[in-house]
Amino acid sequence: MLLLECPYCGVKADETELTPGGEAHLKRFGPGSTDEAFEEYLFLRPNPKGVHFERWRHAHGCGKWFLAARDTATLEVFGTYSAQTTEPPEHIIDAIRAKRPDWSQA
Repeated sequence: MLLLECPYCGVKADETELTPGGEAHLKRFGPGSTDEAFEEYLFLRPNPKGVHFERWRHAHGCGKWFLAARDTATLEVFGTYSAQTTEPPEHIIDAIRAKRPDWSQA
């Protein structure tokens, strides 16, 4: 069972109370982008096993979107943080590197 703590209301919620929203920190391409850029955004992203940054919504709680860093192979959660954060906070990066010294942010 995946447990994430909402950084807004502080509730530790399991995945049944949350709604996944896909990968975090992506540059989204909208109107005016090239077909190639839009195709790359939709279909050509890497999907490695391991550490991912994801968007989640506390659907059955405060209703706010937040971001989480977790390992997709082990479900280990390194931390959650505000959805308005443009890059993972340093304490999240430190938590990842403490457990995965060979990890590098792509």
